[in-house]
Amino acid sequence: MAPPRNRRPGFSRRAQYSQFLGYVLAVAGLLVAAVLLALSTLDPPAFAVLRASVGEVTTPLSSGVSGVGRWFGSIPGGIGDYIAVHDKNAALRKQLADQHALFMRARSLAYDNRRLQQLLRVRERIAEPVVAARLVSSSASSTRRFAVLNAGSWQGVAAGQPVRGPEGLIGRILETGPNSARVLLLTDPESIVPVRRTRDGTPALATGRGDGLLDIKSVAFAASDFAPGDVFVTSGIGGIYAPNVPVARIIRRGRDAAIGRSFAQPDTVDYALVQRAFMPEPPPLPIPANAAKPLPGKPAP
Repeated sequence: MAPPRNRRPGFSRRAQYSQFLGYVLAVAGLLVAAVLLALSTLDPPAFAVLRASVGEVTTPLSSGVSGVGRWFGSIPGGIGDYIAVHDKNAALRKQLADQHALFMRARSLAYDNRRLQQLLRVRERIAEPVVAARLVSSSASSTRRFAVLNAGSWQGVAAGQPVRGPEGLIGRILETGPNSARVLLLTDPESIVPVRRTRDGTPALATGRGDGLLDIKSVAFAASDFAPGDVFVTSGIGGIYAPNVPVARIIRRGRDAAIGRSFAQPDTVDYALVQRAFMPEPPPLPIPANAAKPLPGKPAP
């Protein structure tokens, strides 16, 4: 069915105004086009100035519309770049984690190598060490402080022999078995070590506290002040520990007595050296063969 030729908008004022406005805009557009055509024909310089003015007005608007268009056009590319960067970031994170594991392994190997080199230098400075063995365990929760050494009497370890690590003195052998030995640590309350201060030779005794620290007590006749950082080494008195072995450093100021921390920490020591006593006990004197034996019930002369 053909549309009706009557295009009247009817009784709607809105439709009538819209149609009228459309006619007015169309007529105005025709008039402006005719004026511009006449101006471009009759006066080209004036038309050029008018065209430049219109360009100056419309250029910012065109730039803004073009920027909005480019922004919308870049959205798909930005999404693709984000996905690519996310994947690349994940790959880099995985590579960093792998390299961190390798770094930690190399750091651990370097730490072990450094400690073994220190222990080797200690062994070179010590005359005739008994054995180098591993500390397999140490007590850290009770008031007593012991450690277990994986070497015993079959390796020449005997009770009373001092035990030291790369950093300093650890303790002394308390009991031995065929392939194991019990070490009395410096921090045990039953451990007493004669020491001296390195800067002036002040004599003192290092006694364990049972809490991982040491009590450094002066045995000098004059009053002594202990300052944080004072270093104490074995004095050699007593005949068990060789002199000049690092023992402890003062961590809290005191007068005639102070609290110190041992240089060697059994929890972090892997290998230790068992030394012979600095001045071992002399062997018992032999009994003469022609000595008169006392009669039963009669005291010897």
